[in-house]
Parts: sequence; structure tokens; C-alpha cells
Amino acid sequence: MTIQALSSETYAPAHEPAGVKTPKKAALASWIGSAVEYYDFFIYGTAAALVFPKIFFSAADPQTAAIASFATFGVAYITRPLGAVALGHVGDVFGRKKVLTFTLLLMGFSTFIIGCLPTYDQAGILAPILLVVARLLQGISAAGEQAGANSMTLEHAPPDQRAFFTSFTLSGTQAGLILATLVFIPISGMSEEALLSWGWRIPFFLSLGVVAVGFWVRRSLPETPAFIEEANNQETAKLPIVTLFREYWADVLRIIFAALVSVVSTIFSVFTLSYAVNTVHIDRPTMLTVLVLANLVALGAIPAWAMLADRIGRRPVFIFGALGCALLIWPYLWAISRGDISMIFVLGILLSGIVYSAANGIWPALYGEMFDTRVRLSGMAIGTQIGFALGGFAPTISAALLGTGPNGWVPVAAFTTLTAVIAAISAWTARETYRIPMHALGNKSAPPTA
Repeated sequence: MTIQALSSETYAPAHEPAGVKTPKKAALASWIGSAVEYYDFFIYGTAAALVFPKIFFSAADPQTAAIASFATFGVAYITRPLGAVALGHVGDVFGRKKVLTFTLLLMGFSTFIIGCLPTYDQAGILAPILLVVARLLQGISAAGEQAGANSMTLEHAPPDQRAFFTSFTLSGTQAGLILATLVFIPISGMSEEALLSWGWRIPFFLSLGVVAVGFWVRRSLPETPAFIEEANNQETAKLPIVTLFREYWADVLRIIFAALVSVVSTIFSVFTLSYAVNTVHIDRPTMLTVLVLANLVALGAIPAWAMLADRIGRRPVFIFGALGCALLIWPYLWAISRGDISMIFVLGILLSGIVYSAANGIWPALYGEMFDTRVRLSGMAIGTQIGFALGGFAPTISAALLGTGPNGWVPVAAFTTLTAVIAAISAWTARETYRIPMHALGNKSAPPTA
């Protein structure tokens, strides 16, 4: 698959902002930056499922410790809406590049700090408090990363390949999850004593290296022509959030509900990992391998779905992905509850690697094209981060919903299905934008260009 996969004949050049676009460089920078950011973000999720309940919380009640550990995973989603407001303002007023540099450095710092923290046995209640503070900093960073990278890539992309190019941000996210899981596979095979004493810290210390790579790639990326043109014409909004909620409040609500599809991701990557290992007693390397294979498949599926969305539209592809996940979560959780390893691999790859990728790879274009340049980063950041908040707490909610016995997973499946159906309905209410030129995005009365 190449960057030139689609033709560029759909739109008239006059509709595009003047200036030099670097779509390949923007896509590469977004891919690597997202991989770095979400390596850091996802190693926390894996550790929260496998290690943190045993080292940062009292061992007297394992189920309560698991719920508390999942809650620390979710607290990052509390600061994400706040970070979205602040970083959205910076990105829409001062440029996308400044946001992307800041988020990368903040994520690397906070992740390294987690690796240095004392455990509950060493510091008592102070240990989980410090863990929560570091996780909150991760949340602020993640709030601006995807929206900034998506805005940057969307505004550099050729007009009829916007979904394809913006999908590289999400492919990078999957690569970060793969890298995080691959790092944990050999570590999870360590003895329990070594893992809990020092082994778990290694992935967090490695974040310094991956952040350095991401910073090196992003430092030379130019600002987007759309933003430069807006700034030169003094058309940037002084208070983007005011403009956003005055003119685009319905689109922000639409994104909030559509972003609930992220529940599928956190249930798959965090809750089912804990459920399989701690409740069904499937070994850790097996379940981590399922995560790696599913995300390897997603690396190819995401740009493929995005290419389809550039041809038939954003909405049908997103809706297919959301509704497909609403159905497939049932047999996947059933297979885990029965300990059926073969079916776990088949259904896990189908659910997360293929079907979820349809919604996951399309949302950067679907959401970003709802807004004009003045408020694009703010609109995407605020809408997604509020919606992602439920996704962040989905493992905590699911741990509380989980019943006893072989069918204890049923309430979790029902919860996941409900959120995916809501996301599909919200996307169905959106305007189709795949044929609308860049200058006309966000203009409700603008006709598409044939």
C-alpha cells in the first residue's frame, strides 16, 4: 500500500489553501509520534491489569485491588477533557506543531516517573497517590496528541485522500500498543518475585528512548498551509472554545457519543486481559500474544478501511465497525470464559484487528471534517476526550459488573454493545464530508464537489 494509493482528481485545486503540503512527512510524523505516545499510555494499561494491583494496593482483597488499579488507569481520562480545552486553544491559536512537541515531552516525562515510584510496601498510601498524579499528567498529554496529529495530517493531505492520510495517526496508536505488549511479553514470563520487584519498571524506563526518536522526527515538520493561511489573514479565533460552542455545539455532542466506540478498545486491551489471566487463569503470554496479533492485523486494516472511506464516505465504514463490534464482543468473551484458546485468537483478531479498525481508522477524518480550521483541533480534542472518558473507565465499570460463574461476563458484553450502538447512531446523524473541499469544511451549507 502506498501513499499515492488514490487519485487526486476529485477536487479542484482552487478550493485548497495555498502553500506547500508535505503529506508523507506529516503522516510519518503522526505515525511515529502516536506510536511513541501510546506506547507510554498502553504500558500503563498492561501494568494496571497484570502488576499494579499487587504492588500499589493492599493485597488483603484482590478484587478491590483490581478495581482500584483499573480506576488509576481511568483517572487519566478525567484530565483529558481539561487538557483538550487548554491544548486545543494553543493549537488553534498558535499552531499544531507546538502542541505536538509539548505532548510528546510531557508523556515521556510522566511515564519515566512512574517507573521510579515506590510500591505500597515501601511508601504505603503515598505510592498510589503518586501513581495517580503521574497518570493524570499522561492524560493531559494524550488529550492533545491525537487531535493535534489528526489536524496536522488532515490539513497536509491531498483532498481526496484525507481519510487515508489521517488513518496513519491511528495506525501509529496500534503500533504503540504492539510495542508496549511486545515489551511486556518477556517481562511477564519472569518469576513473580522478579516481576513485582523490578521487572515491571523496565518498560517505563524504555520510554525515554522512544520519546527521543519521536521528537527527532517531529522537530522538522512544517506547519500546515491551512493554518498558515488563516494566521496570515488574521482569521484565527481569539477564543476558539467560544467559537466552537457557539457554532459547532451539535458536532461536539455528536463526537462525544460517537467516541464511545472506544469502550471496545479498552475492554479488549485491558479488561479481557485481566479477566482471562486472573479469573479464567489463561497464562499471561497467551493473552498478550492475542493483543499483539490483533494489532498487527490492524496495521493493515486501518489504512485499507480508510481508503474505502475515501471512495464511499466516512459514515458507512464507521457504522459498520461500531455495529460489528457490538455483535462480536459476545462470542469473544464467551470464548475466554470457556478457555477456548483457538477461538480466542480467531475472534480477538476479527473483533479488534479487523472490525474495530473500521471505526478506529475512520474517526480522524469523520470528526476533523466537521469543523473549519479555526476550531478543528479544539473540536476534535474536546469532543473525543469527553467521549473517551467512558472508555477509560470501562475496565473499572466492567470489573464491577462482572458476575460469578461461567456467564459472569454477560453484563460486560451488554455494556460494550450498548456503547457501540450509541456510537453508530451518533455517526449516522453526522453530515457526509468526504467530497467537501478543505476551505468548505465546517460550512453547513457548502455543497460537495463532484
